[in-house]
Amino acid sequence: MTHTPTNPDTPLTGPSEPSDAARDAQAIADDVVARVLARAGTARTAGTTVHAAHDGDQLDLAERTALRRVAGLSTELDDVTEVEYRRLRLEKVVLVGLYSGGEAAAREAEVSLRELAALAETAGSQVLDGMLQRRQKPDPGTYLGSGKAAELADVVAASGADTVVADTELAPSQRRALEDIVKVKVIDRTALILDIFAQHAKSREGKAQVELAQLEYLLPRLRGWGDSMSRQAGGQVGGQGAGMGSRGPGETKIELDRRRIRNRMAKLRREIAAMEPARRTKRLERQRHAVPNVAIAGYTNAGKSSLLNALTEAGVLVENALFATLDPTVRRARTEDGRQYTLTDTVGFVRHLPHQLVEAFRSTLEEVGDADLLLHVVDASHPEPEGQIAAVREVLSEIPGIDRVPEVVVLNKADVADPEVVGRVQRREPRTVVVSAHTGEGMAELRALVAAELPRPHVEVDLVVPYSRGDLVHRAHEHGSGMRTEHLAEGTRVRGHVDEGLAAELRRAAH
Repeated sequence: MTHTPTNPDTPLTGPSEPSDAARDAQAIADDVVARVLARAGTARTAGTTVHAAHDGDQLDLAERTALRRVAGLSTELDDVTEVEYRRLRLEKVVLVGLYSGGEAAAREAEVSLRELAALAETAGSQVLDGMLQRRQKPDPGTYLGSGKAAELADVVAASGADTVVADTELAPSQRRALEDIVKVKVIDRTALILDIFAQHAKSREGKAQVELAQLEYLLPRLRGWGDSMSRQAGGQVGGQGAGMGSRGPGETKIELDRRRIRNRMAKLRREIAAMEPARRTKRLERQRHAVPNVAIAGYTNAGKSSLLNALTEAGVLVENALFATLDPTVRRARTEDGRQYTLTDTVGFVRHLPHQLVEAFRSTLEEVGDADLLLHVVDASHPEPEGQIAAVREVLSEIPGIDRVPEVVVLNKADVADPEVVGRVQRREPRTVVVSAHTGEGMAELRALVAAELPRPHVEVDLVVPYSRGDLVHRAHEHGSGMRTEHLAEGTRVRGHVDEGLAAELRRAAH
């Protein structure tokens, strides 16, 4: 059963009879919520991920599947701190959102609410109900308004939900006020995305980046229930008493938590900064050997990892879920004429990606700014891929050097896409290629396009390298173009095209 309140600002024809406009708005909202709930459950339904041969054994998938929600876990607002509270696994949720009015706004709200449902399921939740309200702007106090928040409390109680998820980023005061009314945990879209990132991060750097983003989000939202935050640590705080009459009341528990969080954030920033030189060294090593880099970016669940597997048979994790890949994956590949290049699979983007995550993952995203080519992967089966393209470009625009990287829009999932949607995007985007990473459709065209876009070695060499410098001959084969070798008495004759740096090394060795 759906519960869709009307706008409290809508004029009424009588004391209790809503106007025709209010009834129409409620009917539109009811239809939107009904369609969203009808699709609920798809993100986590077993068997929805169909793997191709190039996806490999998918050994990580069993481990990922084991991280599902814990049945019977209670999230009642007892005497716990927010630091403890945020670690509880989500369970049964009610979605809530706003739309400003009109069919266009309702369509946009449906896309956003459907994505919120998929996010909730990816986090391990069960979507029970939804609520969509027509309202020109959110209520500054409770997001919905006190009357509609009371209706939401009835929906939560009737459905047995233990969490409300708002399709926006709530102000700390809005979340607290709404929580006081509905009597269950209230989280917003940002907290939900952070929860998914926390579940899926695997590398040491990825975990540190996600924890930093979570703490930045949590700091202004600390809250306790009962008396847990009013307890004070007086006396010799930190073991250094100042004597009688000067000790003061000490820190409250919330102040202590804030100080601990700030200390932890400072430590995480130092750790992330310490990891940057290693990545920079690898990047400089690729540049020294003139290995071109192709970055794969795009909306979450657009099929970036599937595309990487199709191009390289890397066997990285492929799952029908949002943010299945968080840690960057770099794999080597070759063009048809033998030139070597690297492919970097990056974290997926989403509408209203939390700025805390953009900041925390900035060092990782800078890999895209150093690429020679950007493959912008788009889910062509989505009804409105233009919105996803705009969301990705909004984040990419913050990366230094991205304006110099050539971009190709890769319309993936062509085997299940609507031809009209594909044609619409092709007319808007100047450079596109239509593929299906699952079936292999269009992959030959994509490989040819990548080969044509990558920088080619342009220095022609024809010289004899001593046998003692077989390493240079190997590098010429690895990174050169059209290389031919001939074994002579005095050494290996090398002919072909290489980059300037390798050409200089070959000339020095030949002399």
